[in-house]
Amino acid sequence: MNNSNNAATAPLHSYQPADRLNGVSEYYFSRKLKEVAQMNAQGLNVISLGIGSPDMPPSQETIDTLCREAHNPDGHGYMPYIGIPELRKSFADWYLKWYGVTLDPATEIQPLIGSKEGILHVTLAFVNPGEQVLVPNPGYPTYTSLSSILGAEVVHYDLKEELGWMPDFEQLEQMDLSRIKLMWTNYPNMPTGANATPELYERLVDFARRKGIIIVNDNPYSFILNDHPISILSVPGAKECCIEFNSMSKSHNMPGWRIGMLASNAQFVQWVLKVKSNIDSGMFRAMQLAAATALQSEADWYEGNNRNYRNRRQLAGEIMEALGCRYDDNQVGMFLWGRIPDSYDDVEQLTEKVLHEAHVFLTPGFIFGSNGKRYIRISLCCKDHKLKEALERIKKLKF
Repeated sequence: MNNSNNAATAPLHSYQPADRLNGVSEYYFSRKLKEVAQMNAQGLNVISLGIGSPDMPPSQETIDTLCREAHNPDGHGYMPYIGIPELRKSFADWYLKWYGVTLDPATEIQPLIGSKEGILHVTLAFVNPGEQVLVPNPGYPTYTSLSSILGAEVVHYDLKEELGWMPDFEQLEQMDLSRIKLMWTNYPNMPTGANATPELYERLVDFARRKGIIIVNDNPYSFILNDHPISILSVPGAKECCIEFNSMSKSHNMPGWRIGMLASNAQFVQWVLKVKSNIDSGMFRAMQLAAATALQSEADWYEGNNRNYRNRRQLAGEIMEALGCRYDDNQVGMFLWGRIPDSYDDVEQLTEKVLHEAHVFLTPGFIFGSNGKRYIRISLCCKDHKLKEALERIKKLKF
């Protein structure tokens, strides 16, 4: 009998990951926050103005609903893949109230475990390996990385400051779009803070219908420092060619809850469900009921939230000015995006100096694409006193 302890084993170097990992790297924030954690372990007390993770709580009614429903002994089983009816109805009511968009809660809404999950599911549902997707530059890095992991070919389209960070439709019209299946858009835009307009959405819907492309609009920021939330689905005919993501993370201070949704026509939703139902299960019932409560918040709750963000935005602007950066004061959302001075060779020359000398972590814009390489992003998800401290530290730097 062979002794298993003496059996030959393959050396570690003989194992290899799947080829799909060759084109992607660890998420920038995952890697950089390890460095920040090491600095904090050394007692350096880094102030992070990097990630957009809301630091304020959801409404008290939302928390009360979660606590109450968690005590229900019958509420801990598997939940439907399509989400519970109460949550789908609340999403539909929310869209009608704030966006003026009518959605059938039974067939045109799919709750998600956050928008990242939705990016995965939509790509699997609509894009074959080797087909192409249009991704904004600058844009959310996950559009690129997940597309690459799933075998799609990423084609970037430019967003530029001189065009207000809107798509260059003349450039798009001249591109070979024959293999494009999806076009990712994100308004209000992250990282640039550019706001959506009805005219933009009308042009996108017209473009999608003429070219046979599906527009996927990621819309989590429309309630942050934005007086007039709008949805691409408000354009007549948009549901035929568009999918919209929305999220509880930013609008209702629930990032750790991982609750989002997508809305589109019933056929698109059904195709996404075919993928989703083979990958995960429904969310905890108490969380879904609490999310339904959060969606019933009135204007005064959103205004209270934005009052805090307005104060922070003022401080972020002072930080930009202390760094010699310029920015558009019309930005919306939970970040401030600014152009670095021409005296720097590249953005990391500035952000690394600020990190290691002032112990303040800022996001360099290159992580969002080549069109962001001369920009920095400041998150507003930081308490006022920390933003003030970051400002004082930066003012002491010698530039």
